[in-house]
Amino acid sequence: MTRVAAVDCGTNSIRLLVADVAADDGASGRGGLADVVRTMEVVRLGEGVDKTGRLSPAALERTLAATRRYAAQCEAHGVERVRFVATSASRDVENREEFVDGVRAALGVEPEVISGAEEAELSFQGALSAVHGEHRRPFLVVDIGGGSTEFALGADHVVASRSVDVGCVRFTERHMAGDPPTPEQIAAASADVGAALDAVAEVVPLGRAGTLVGLAGTVTTVTARALRLPTYDPARIDGAALPPDAILRAARDLLEMTRAERAAQPYMHPGRVDVIGAGALIWSVIISRVRAEVGRAGGTLPDVVTSEHDILDGIALALGRGTAA
Repeated sequence: MTRVAAVDCGTNSIRLLVADVAADDGASGRGGLADVVRTMEVVRLGEGVDKTGRLSPAALERTLAATRRYAAQCEAHGVERVRFVATSASRDVENREEFVDGVRAALGVEPEVISGAEEAELSFQGALSAVHGEHRRPFLVVDIGGGSTEFALGADHVVASRSVDVGCVRFTERHMAGDPPTPEQIAAASADVGAALDAVAEVVPLGRAGTLVGLAGTVTTVTARALRLPTYDPARIDGAALPPDAILRAARDLLEMTRAERAAQPYMHPGRVDVIGAGALIWSVIISRVRAEVGRAGGTLPDVVTSEHDILDGIALALGRGTAA
């Protein structure tokens, strides 16, 4: 066993997974990965980035404070290898070096600002570590983040992928100022998602999807709504397979709620209250488009699968197997 720590720093949240990785993939129930600590903080690193092109001082400090707390947990748990991966918010900002220097000082490792293609691959491998064999292949894995969304198609490995600048934080700031959003705001956001999907479809054949697998906080929250959970329950959410129409109804519910109504939902993380409407819209447009593409190809889209396992698991597995960059 190798004890590793994976840190995923996105536009909305920063997450830590400390896990033991077995050399033999069959040594545990999930690809050789056994969780020790799995935690998340909403730091909103990407706040304002869509407009300014810079990480704000307040967002940087929130993120680096969380990184310092994660460093203490890594030390307490005897972590042997650490990998810190940053995604959409920190790819193209003007002051990226401030972020890199701060993480290096806090955690003692060089943060990796990875490409959308690598993010898609890591998310795909993480998701497949927990998706069981009864689902039809190939898998279309969709990871909806705060600033970007990754699409990856494959069976055992990715054969086609694309990352687009569509995310719940980005679209809340760009389109969804209303409480609840107006029909005009919803239409503008939907058109932007549709245009992004046109770009995805040039590279990723959406109609070939055997199973659609959704990852990350937007997807898990919509699933919690569809299941009418009395509290957020990862055990019930992970691996849930629901008809597309059930997911679409839940997404519409969240989109139409006010912020106060969302905050009152028992499964809702406080850090998602203001952005889940945009996230739900993004997920619903994606599901509708994939279902239509599969239908045009002569097939049907079966249940949509939700996975609690994603890029964090992919990073940890790569670390433990010595395949990390």
